[in-house]
Amino acid sequence: MRKDGHSDIEIEQAIAPKTYSTGITGTADVDCSGFNMTEIEITYGDHADTLSSAVDFDVDLEHADPLSTGLHDTFADVAQDDVLGCTLATGAIINHVEDDADTNQVYRIGYVGGKKFLKITVTANGTHATGTIIGVNVIHREPENGPVADTVPTV
Repeated sequence: MRKDGHSDIEIEQAIAPKTYSTGITGTADVDCSGFNMTEIEITYGDHADTLSSAVDFDVDLEHADPLSTGLHDTFADVAQDDVLGCTLATGAIINHVEDDADTNQVYRIGYVGGKKFLKITVTANGTHATGTIIGVNVIHREPENGPVADTVPTV
């Protein structure tokens, strides 16, 4: 039994952790080529504002095929069959947080739609006085050509 999962994953910081408040949106385009599985990890810090249906956060997911140039075609909303671990809200919202208890959490969504490119968008809705720290990583698994190289920090 092989126990080395380390050589079969690549973690990409899609949206660096930052404070999201009124009018702030973060977007990342992700290239999934070279891997057979993709997982999206969304991390929320402690809420600084009282969240509600009028003061909340959304994370949207769209996908696209490649053009002959290698760039992405027009992005379209994912459908329910394209994701695991969530029930889509309006449009392509894969994660909606409007309750204080939903912060200080890590959420993971599996992408099984089969397109090469993903577009992830984090949006702060309503009036946030202080904001909440949110970051998004994409975990690629099962490389077509492994093992995956390490990212080793300088010590």
